[in-house]
Amino acid sequence: MRTTVHDVADAAGVSVSTVSRALTGGSVSPATRATVMAAAERLGYRPNRTARGLITGRTGNYGLIVPDLQNPFFADIAKGVSARARAVDGGVFITDTDEDVSAELEALATLGRNTDGVLLCSPRATDAELKEAADPETTVLVHRQVPGMLSISADIAAGTRQAIDHLRALGHRRIAFLAGPDESWAGAQRLATLAEYDKKPEYDEKPESNDKTDKTGVEILRFGSVAPTFEGGVLAGDLVLASTATAVLAYNDLVAMGLLHRLAARGVPVPERMSVVGYDDISLAAMSHPPLTTVAVPKGRAGAAALELLLRRVGGAGKPATTVREREVTLPTGLVVRASSGLAPTTSG
Repeated sequence: MRTTVHDVADAAGVSVSTVSRALTGGSVSPATRATVMAAAERLGYRPNRTARGLITGRTGNYGLIVPDLQNPFFADIAKGVSARARAVDGGVFITDTDEDVSAELEALATLGRNTDGVLLCSPRATDAELKEAADPETTVLVHRQVPGMLSISADIAAGTRQAIDHLRALGHRRIAFLAGPDESWAGAQRLATLAEYDKKPEYDEKPESNDKTDKTGVEILRFGSVAPTFEGGVLAGDLVLASTATAVLAYNDLVAMGLLHRLAARGVPVPERMSVVGYDDISLAAMSHPPLTTVAVPKGRAGAAALELLLRRVGGAGKPATTVREREVTLPTGLVVRASSGLAPTTSG
C-alpha cells in the first residue's frame, strides 16, 4: 500500500497538519521538521503533487518553451531543466514553437496560467512583446536578455572574439559570418561584436619604407539571414565559395555542419581550402567530418541554472535574486579547437 501523510504523522508522533507544514516550508521548529523529514524518508513517502498544490498554491510544474527541439542545443537545455526539476519533485511541460513568434507568445500565455513559472529559451519575440506577455517574476529567459526580466545567458561576445582571433592567428584575413534569424538576440550579439573588427585599421610604419601593415588584418564578410538549420548551411555553401573568404564562422553548429556537407560535395577540402568554425558545441560537433571547431556554450548548465533562478522567485528554494547581477546571470563560453580549422591557404589575401 502507498504510504500516506497519516503514516508519516504516526511515525513522527505529530499531527497531519504539522507534517504538511514541515514538508511545504511552513512554520515548524527545526527539530520537528527534521523528525518529520526523517520519518518521510524512512517510509518512502512522496507527497501527492495535487494535494500539495492545494496547500501551497503551487502546482510543482514548470513550462519550457524552445524554438526548435530538433536542434540538439535546445534538447540539452531541456535535459538540464528536467534534471533540476526531478531533484525538487517537479514536472516540466515542453513546447516547441518552430521559430514562430505567435506560437511563442501563445505558449507563454498558456503555460503561464497552468504552471508555477515559465522558462523561455532563445525567444524570437521583441523586448516589448515579451514585457507585455510575460510575468517578470515567474518567467526566466534562457540565452536572451531583456532589461528588467530574469535571465540566464552566455557570454556571446567573448566566444565570438575567441573564434575570430583563432582564425586570425591561423592567417585568415577574410572571414565569412553566416548570420542567423534576424530576430535572434544571440545573433545580434555576435554581429555587434564583429563590428569591432570593422574599425578603421591601425598601421605599423616601417622606418625603412612607405609600406604599411594592417594591424587588425581581418575583414568580416556577412551572409544572412541564414536558416539556423543543417539545410541553411547547405544553401549558404555556394555563397561562401563565390566570395574571397578562406574561413567561416557559422551562426550555430547545425549551419556549420550543413556547410561542411556542401563543401564536401563541391570537392573543397576542409581545412586546407576553407576553415569552418561553429557555435554551441552540440554533441554532433565532435562527430562531424572533420570534427568541428566551435564555441562551447553552456546548455545543460544554463537550463538547470534557469530553473534554480525560477525556484527562488516562486519560493521553492533559497533566497530570491534581487540584484541585477543575480537577476541577469551570464555564463562563460570557450573555444573548442578541432580539425575543421587550420592555416589559411598560402594564396590567400
